[in-house]
Amino acid sequence: MEMDFERCYRAVDSRDQRFDGWFYTGVTSTGIYCRPSCPAITPKRQNVRFFPSAAAAQGAGLRACRRCRPDAAPGSPLWDVRADVVGRAMRLIADGVVDRDGVPGLASRLGYTERHLHRMLSAEMGAGPLALARAQRAQTARILIETTDLAMAEIAFAAGFGSVRQFNDTLREVYASAPSDLRAARGRQQAPAGAGTIALRLAYRPPLHARALLDFLAVRALPGVEEVRDGTYQRGLRLPHGTGQVALTPVDGHVAATLRLADLRDLAPAVARCRRLLDLDADPAAVDATLAVDPALAPAVAAEPGIRVPRSVDGFELAVRAVIGQQVSVTSARTTLTRLLSHRVDHEVDEVDGDQTPGQPHGQRSELRGFLSAEELLGLPDSAFGMPVGRREALRGLARAVVDGSVDLAPGVDRGEAVRGLLALPGIGPWTANYLAMRAFGDPDVLLSSDLAVRRGAAALGLPDTPTTLDRYAERWRPWRSYATIRLWRAA
Repeated sequence: MEMDFERCYRAVDSRDQRFDGWFYTGVTSTGIYCRPSCPAITPKRQNVRFFPSAAAAQGAGLRACRRCRPDAAPGSPLWDVRADVVGRAMRLIADGVVDRDGVPGLASRLGYTERHLHRMLSAEMGAGPLALARAQRAQTARILIETTDLAMAEIAFAAGFGSVRQFNDTLREVYASAPSDLRAARGRQQAPAGAGTIALRLAYRPPLHARALLDFLAVRALPGVEEVRDGTYQRGLRLPHGTGQVALTPVDGHVAATLRLADLRDLAPAVARCRRLLDLDADPAAVDATLAVDPALAPAVAAEPGIRVPRSVDGFELAVRAVIGQQVSVTSARTTLTRLLSHRVDHEVDEVDGDQTPGQPHGQRSELRGFLSAEELLGLPDSAFGMPVGRREALRGLARAVVDGSVDLAPGVDRGEAVRGLLALPGIGPWTANYLAMRAFGDPDVLLSSDLAVRRGAAALGLPDTPTTLDRYAERWRPWRSYATIRLWRAA
């Protein structure tokens, strides 16, 4: 990331929170690093250095500010949008790949040598993959210290540290405090009730049009997997080490998240997936500024600033939804998906009676659960699908491709390669592949011009409504055509 001193210093001097997460301010006279919006007195120019990541600031010997909590800033929109190796690496690190598979596993996923990957990340982020993962472990540890009553040794290993000594040394270095001091600083605040329950705040750059997000998710909510009630979105999660459940409530300035995890090692990936689901690392000011130039979209942008692209917590889940949703209404797709999932629930309850809550009707659960895995879908009989043979076999072909690794739906996937892999599968066409590029892979510049609802929305706004003419017109919306797609859906 190019660090222009004057631009960064003006953001710090004005305490502009839009730049939180874009860069970090290091103050050499105090030995701390802050968010640009830190409320402390603006440091003198000669005492300031700017860093592209918290890990880079830590590598320079600076500790995190206790006042503005720079480690809790929203992620950089660059990592979220970029499709290059650095952007992919940052998404995989956030998802915990280094903690699970080490730097060799990360390098293998990206198709580069460890040395070259380290060189690229150091050049762009100011730190290598180990240092970036270490900064994330420190933040995860701090969350667990402040929101649970777990013993410090349990927290150390749950956060991904190799030893308690490494845990202690890192937290002293990053926060200039011992772990026990961080817990004491939380005062008498009680930890959330229940083992594995964690409450935290997910920061975002304002504005955030929360109602649009919740409306989109509510109409597609699948019973037993997710629900929207009283302004809160809840869903089950399938995570690397186990299962989980999350409740997300958008409030002013942040999204309140309550996580229940079977394995606390899944905290970092769970947080990353929730942030990705709600598109919390986006830069809405940049998106809206581009779209508002178009007179046709300007009134909608003014009326509803901060529209986000609802993404996903599970690439395979979204792929199944997309295949089933081809050429049918949202309501019809939801009915088919519900039937598919109910077969799994009935099958499991028959086998494991103890999973039921006493007094609950047979075949129902009180817990929300993650979506089907590819392996589970392949194990379902023909009768579970309730759809034409061609679509059923398209789903099975997709599941087989995910299981054998020929199609990768992970957050750090090469978007172009993933789209090509999907298009090579029988029964998957351009609409489905592009829908996944937008919602599963995070491509900010996808226009679903052949989508019927998009065309209706374009017509409602007086725009061209045939795929070819709409594609040509939408060139002015680059590089944010995914956000324009959401707005056209809303206009329809």
